[in-house]
Parts: sequence; C-alpha cells; structure tokens
Amino acid sequence: MHDALWAGWRSRYLDDRTDSDRSVFTEILESGRSDNETLIVWRGRAVFALMNLHPYTVGHLLVLPYRQTSELHSLSVDEHRELWDAVVTATRVIADEYAPAGINVGANLGPAAGGSVRNHVHVHVVPRWIGDGNFLAATASTRQLPEALDVTADRIRRAWERVGAAPKVDGR
Repeated sequence: MHDALWAGWRSRYLDDRTDSDRSVFTEILESGRSDNETLIVWRGRAVFALMNLHPYTVGHLLVLPYRQTSELHSLSVDEHRELWDAVVTATRVIADEYAPAGINVGANLGPAAGGSVRNHVHVHVVPRWIGDGNFLAATASTRQLPEALDVTADRIRRAWERVGAAPKVDGR
C-alpha cells in the first residue's frame, strides 16, 4: 500500500477550470525570465526544450512548440518537423551526456491519457537506467534524483551545443 503524498502545488496543472487558458509553458515563455531561471535548455524557430520541473529521472526533458495547442495533428508542417527533429536531437544529447541504458519518448494527448498539462502538446524524453525503479519507488513512492535541476540543465545545454551542431546521418 502506498502512502498519500500531498502535492497541492500540482493542482494548477490538473484543474481545467483555471482563470486562464494559457498553459504553464506559455506562462514560462511570456514571463520575461531567463532561460537559466526557466530551465529552457534549447530554442529553435518553432520549438523549444526545457527540463521537466518534476522529473522521473535525471535528464527528463520536454520538447514542445512555442505555439500552444492541445492537438498534435494541429501542428504546422514546420512545427511538426522541428518538433520531431528536436526530439531526436534530445535523445542524442541525453545518450551522449548521460549514457543511459534506454530512453522513453512519449506524449500524453487528451484528458484520459494522464498528462498534467493537457492544453499544450509536449513530448517527454526520459533517460532510463537498469534498476531505476529502485526500492525507494517500490517502498516509499519516492524518486531519488542525484543531481540538481539547474546542474542538469547546464549539462544538457552544453551537450545540445556539442551534439546538436553535429551533422545528421542523412547529411541535412
């Protein structure tokens, strides 16, 4: 049996009846705060990547369009292309910087999919290691993150510059 952990701060992400239809990601973009403060690690023309503020593991990234939309199919061709190119680059960045045993990539679309930010499409890129579901998750419903988010963000930014600038396999 799992104990309940109060996480009332998450209610703003789960409650569809907010005063604003702006997503938390749109609020971040419009905040005027620096990329260091907001944990944005990369910016493209139509898409950006940032650290997940509540990561499952070290290096958990979110890749998403600047334009707020809840539907993947409503992205323009350019947004779609840049989104998936950035997801591929993010997997290369994580693999290069952290050498995980695997990487999960996924998006939660629609209210029943379990996503906590339903009004802004975002793709999770989550590094995984053998045994990362350790005893803390099994016995205490707790995750252990051995690195601070700002440290991870700095490492990802440097790796993105290094890996993201490398030529792609097909030469584009």
